[in-house]
Amino acid sequence: MSDATPELTMVFPGQGSQAVGMMAEWGAEATVTATFREASEALGYDLWALVAEGPAEELDRTDRTQPAILTASIALWRLWQERGGAEPAVMAGHSLGEYSALVAAEALSLHDAVALVADRGRYMQEAVPAGRGGMMAVIGLADAGVAEACAGAAQGQVVQPVNYNAPGQVVIAGEREAVERAGEAAKEAGAKRVMPLPVSAPSHCSLMQHAAERLAARLEEVDIGEPRRRVLHNADLSVSSDAEAVRQRLVEQLAKPVRWTETVQRMAGEGVQTVAECGPGKVLAGLCRRIDRNLQGVALSDPEAFDEALGRFQAAP
Repeated sequence: MSDATPELTMVFPGQGSQAVGMMAEWGAEATVTATFREASEALGYDLWALVAEGPAEELDRTDRTQPAILTASIALWRLWQERGGAEPAVMAGHSLGEYSALVAAEALSLHDAVALVADRGRYMQEAVPAGRGGMMAVIGLADAGVAEACAGAAQGQVVQPVNYNAPGQVVIAGEREAVERAGEAAKEAGAKRVMPLPVSAPSHCSLMQHAAERLAARLEEVDIGEPRRRVLHNADLSVSSDAEAVRQRLVEQLAKPVRWTETVQRMAGEGVQTVAECGPGKVLAGLCRRIDRNLQGVALSDPEAFDEALGRFQAAP
């Protein structure tokens, strides 16, 4: 949009940011509760009750987690707009967060998007039965070292780098035994830490190819418009200007790595100075300074931080 603020970007979190009670501080906001009602109508169950009360085991189901995070993110985005927050120069979302960014960009409706990501989560889980796959964060090892550890540990199975989150912070995914071997190899190669992640499906690796094919068919049923705001895609850092390109990037994204470090570097190269994370949690806000020390991250899930950011970034009159 022509009135965008060049120094501001809005980014949207992916899976892992969910927690029971994550929107409790926003429960009195009519815009937030209305957004959750809209999503609940599309899903056929009370999403606000799930987010507010749990149980955690239900919220952590992939097909429940994805609509919950997307809805919380869009609730905060709508509140930002309602209160006169500035237009960001560019948007992006980490994995699932790309769908939130596309809703904020008005390429997808919230109604369609929550139903779509619920199916996406189901396709992901059904592609790899629970217990067969795994994901692990590798801390303190260069990207090339992580890739080498995966290649050496595969032994005929799948294990691949899938999230390039920041320099020295890469997530690997694949078949559980191969992921465990790769974690050990990474430690031997000098990684400071390796941490198994509590996820039920190994996202963004080649095991997701069947899920991606099912998603492609599902996306043909969804009304997608031309994005009204610039969204950088995870798969290739492109900016789509038409519905078919959006569909293709979303299909590719499911079985390809999330290139988050490059995404944030590109934003910084375009003049962005503040990365506002619009959604539950503060993972992306924390990553930005690891990627570029000149960037400031702010987590809009915190009401105090939200108000402070709002005071700095007001829409043009």
